[in-house]
Amino acid sequence: MLGVIKKYLISPGEQHRKIRYWCGSESRFGLQTVTGRLITRKGIKPHGFTQWKRDNFYIYGVVEPLTGENFTLEFSHLDALCFGIFLDNLSRLYAEDIHVIQVDNGAFHFSKYLQVPENIILLFQPPYTPEVNPIERFWKEIKKALKWECFQTLDELKEVVWKQLDKFTTYQIQSIAGWDFILEALFVSGFS
Repeated sequence: MLGVIKKYLISPGEQHRKIRYWCGSESRFGLQTVTGRLITRKGIKPHGFTQWKRDNFYIYGVVEPLTGENFTLEFSHLDALCFGIFLDNLSRLYAEDIHVIQVDNGAFHFSKYLQVPENIILLFQPPYTPEVNPIERFWKEIKKALKWECFQTLDELKEVVWKQLDKFTTYQIQSIAGWDFILEALFVSGFS
């Protein structure tokens, strides 16, 4: 894969640049209560408080399975403009590197209005297969802490979500996203 990327996408003068593989996706966080299992004694019906407020926001993010690094930004909605801003910020943060980002087939990833920076290559996973993208497990871990919580405002929720995001170390992200088959493929391709 690395040879193909270098041969067809990277000019000879840029072959010294580091190539990084990221897994990217977006996740919605809202005031509607995240439910889950409740443990009770035998014969006691579990009860949990829920709310159905529809206010929400989105976190756009990428994780790097090889190093455990991550990059996230918050947006009010999903569209090509927000995704483009996210890509621009990632591109500028690691301007010296070339980024291969695995993404799903969201319509805004294909939009004719999307401007993908020159140092970013989008790699589309097969349709309807979120389970092949390790960042989905990352979102799941963050949402575990939100189960059965009722937040009155989006600001309260945002504070808790960002605290959860800040808790993750690169080692923890590596253990969540560093699936053997991905790491082996990266090694064989020359990414490591």
